Amino acid sequence: MADDKFDSIVVGAGPAGVSAAITMARAGLNVALLERGEYAGAKNVQGAVLYSKMLADVIPEFWKDCPLERAIVEERVFVMTEKAGIQIGYKSADYDAEPANCYTIIRTQFDRWFAKKAEEAGVTLLTGVTISDIIKKNGAIVGVKSTEGDELFADVVIACDGVNSILAQKAGIAREWKSTEVALGVKEILGLPREKIEDRFCLEGNQGSTTEMLGDITKGMLGYAFMYTNKETISLGLGCALDDFQRTNIKPYELLEELKRHPLVRRYIQGATPLEYSAHLIPEGGFNVMPPLYADGLLLAGDAAQMINPTHREGSNLAMAAGRLAGETVIEAKKKGNFSTRTLSVYRKKLDESFVLIDMEDHKDIEDKVRENREILTVYPKLINEAAHEYFLVDGLPKRDHQRRIIRRFRKERGFFRMIKDFMSLRKAIG
Repeated sequence: MADDKFDSIVVGAGPAGVSAAITMARAGLNVALLERGEYAGAKNVQGAVLYSKMLADVIPEFWKDCPLERAIVEERVFVMTEKAGIQIGYKSADYDAEPANCYTIIRTQFDRWFAKKAEEAGVTLLTGVTISDIIKKNGAIVGVKSTEGDELFADVVIACDGVNSILAQKAGIAREWKSTEVALGVKEILGLPREKIEDRFCLEGNQGSTTEMLGDITKGMLGYAFMYTNKETISLGLGCALDDFQRTNIKPYELLEELKRHPLVRRYIQGATPLEYSAHLIPEGGFNVMPPLYADGLLLAGDAAQMINPTHREGSNLAMAAGRLAGETVIEAKKKGNFSTRTLSVYRKKLDESFVLIDMEDHKDIEDKVRENREILTVYPKLINEAAHEYFLVDGLPKRDHQRRIIRRFRKERGFFRMIKDFMSLRKAIG
């Protein structure tokens, strides 16, 4: 590889990297896409939910051959205690169309398909390549070096190499993340016949359902669980702040096993066959710890740039949008023949005007507020479930007595003024 020179090198064949590579290749740029796995998606662990708009911006009419699992027509939230749960959801047949608002996918299948689209666009895909360092000339980044010592050169490098990006650290614009700034996610893929999935989740054809779960299941740790339907499998997993796992000494796989035994979950996965178990670090610091997104000859996108909106379980859509905008920035820089910090700073302006940084900024303080008030994860789920229990209980007492008991419980556990303060704090954090 020593004598090779590209217009751009993209490191990481995930949603951000492939979106950037395709965008540039379609404009006629010579692009190399490097992936450390033996194939694109080999190292990925995401849930996963795919949002249509951001992919369609890169691959119009992607649904015609993309390996999609189910079109999500129902989204639910469970607020859980040890044995019970409030269930909130929305289901609409309007989402059962092409393209749907979002789909479930198997990332290994999707990433291979997406990378193939990049090759069809003219991108040079190199797999099994682990990048260990950057190459600089006159202060600007002009290439990358592999662990084997091979060197590859380009006018600009786009780092999409995931959480704790080696490239960003080597460039001096990012550091290794603290345990408070990342989460540890674990996931199981559970095999279940298609007809049982559709029966248990009340689905038809390729309709799908997603469930996010909060409350007792995380034992007061900052995090949530999820259950997504695929064609013949269920993705079940959870993620909590890494420092919380360290503080409590709770084992992630033990927490997942408890989740599988919960009354609200057990029935859905009964008789399912475990097919795969995986664990992965997830960026959680978001907007507040986002590193500089550009330097001389370098751009950052996706997990490498902490592009995550955990409040809305979004990450891959932000990555695809950011990757496309990074690609557009390089195209403009190529026309000018200038890849300096000043020229590449246009990337940040593009992101500022997009939903990516607008949403990230609006939700930047939500996790800090929850850390300051962990009763949101423990006391409130308990109180809400107790209130529901009282509301639906028929025991011969007047309804007004049940209402009084609900009010007394809330007053005893929290107090109305404290509840108002908690609500206003969260409301301000959400924006």
